[in-house]
Amino acid sequence: MANVKSRKRRNLIIFIIVLLLASGGAGWWFFLRKKEKVIIVQTEKVARRTLTELVVANGRIQPVVQVVIQPEVSGEITELPVIEGQAVKKGEVILRIKPDNYLASKRSAEASYQSALSGRTLAQANLTKAGIEFKRFKELLEAKLISESQFLEAKTTLDVMQATFENSGHQVEQAKAALARVEDDLSKTTIVAPMNGTVTRLRSQKGERVVGTAMMAGTEIMTIADLNDMEARVDIGEIDVILIQLGQKARLEVDAFRDRKFTGIVTEIANAAKGTSAGSGSSTSSSQVQQEATKFEVKIRVQEKEPFRPGMSVTAEVETRYRTNVLCVPIQSVTTRVPKKPGETNVIAAAGTNTMKAGENRKPGEAAKAVEVVFTLNSDEVKMVPVKRGVSDDAYVEITEGLPEGLEVVSGGYKAINRELEEGKKIKRGQPVEDKEEKK
Repeated sequence: MANVKSRKRRNLIIFIIVLLLASGGAGWWFFLRKKEKVIIVQTEKVARRTLTELVVANGRIQPVVQVVIQPEVSGEITELPVIEGQAVKKGEVILRIKPDNYLASKRSAEASYQSALSGRTLAQANLTKAGIEFKRFKELLEAKLISESQFLEAKTTLDVMQATFENSGHQVEQAKAALARVEDDLSKTTIVAPMNGTVTRLRSQKGERVVGTAMMAGTEIMTIADLNDMEARVDIGEIDVILIQLGQKARLEVDAFRDRKFTGIVTEIANAAKGTSAGSGSSTSSSQVQQEATKFEVKIRVQEKEPFRPGMSVTAEVETRYRTNVLCVPIQSVTTRVPKKPGETNVIAAAGTNTMKAGENRKPGEAAKAVEVVFTLNSDEVKMVPVKRGVSDDAYVEITEGLPEGLEVVSGGYKAINRELEEGKKIKRGQPVEDKEEKK
């Protein structure tokens, strides 16, 4: 009997202990649930500013005008009186090709031309003789001293001589054209500078055989460029290129000229993306273009006169759009949020903008679209407000709809704005401790 009472007492004690532990755990869980983490943030007020939107692109410095020298005739280089980096003047001899074959062709063409001239002279004499005979036979026919068949024979001879003379004239013209062509080829064995400039690249040497451009792509012997007028050729993505217009100003940074900035003007915008050409039907090239980022070449004329060299690296900042006295917030204040449930959509939409209307009317099963928002301060909590943005520079962004002037918004830190903040979250002003991995 004593054992039964002892067992009951022990079970009762165990039950009480379990009940106390359960109550304590529930209380601790409730305490943790009630204790909300306070997020430390930085703030800044909505203010009016002047913004200049920039498109940044990288590229190379190149001459505005440069000419690649390719021979029109083939042969051996016998003279090459220039070196790379040498200045040349228009009309100055920069290359000679061995002319022996072309001189022989010229002599042959001259002989053919002279032969054609002699043939025409002979044909003209025969024509004159046939004309005299025809006239005499006509008079004899009128006097009935010859038969009509003899007269017709004389007329036919005259017609043949007339055709022969005309043909000899064509042969003279043909021989003359052949001679002119050979003389032109001979003249092309001497190449002169087409412009004042500098030999920026020399690919060939004296004694080397080169191929002319008559039937195929010729040998690139050298490049002559005018280094007085230089331009930056930069690659700009398809999203930004629509903002670029002729005449826009740009700031240029050339790696070779440290701590200096140059000015430029947009002078040319490519109509087709780099690596594409109209009418190209190659499936291989199409697949390669799709794998690469779509870029358009934009040319920017450099205003300053400096000793630039072709191929120098350059970074261009093109001023695309300009706004004066517009409402702005720090660029990092604007982030995106995806509504997780219908209630959140209504909360965001209640701010008085049309940003969420498309999200409210989405089809069943369709994923909600991200909304650009800014977090404003409401006492010690934040409120999520959808906004519409305009132009931006490297620090601030224009707000075209959603925020009044003077309203305080969250401007930092990075992790809070992009991850932690939600509607109604508790905040505290201060210097946030950023997660280094988040910044990376």
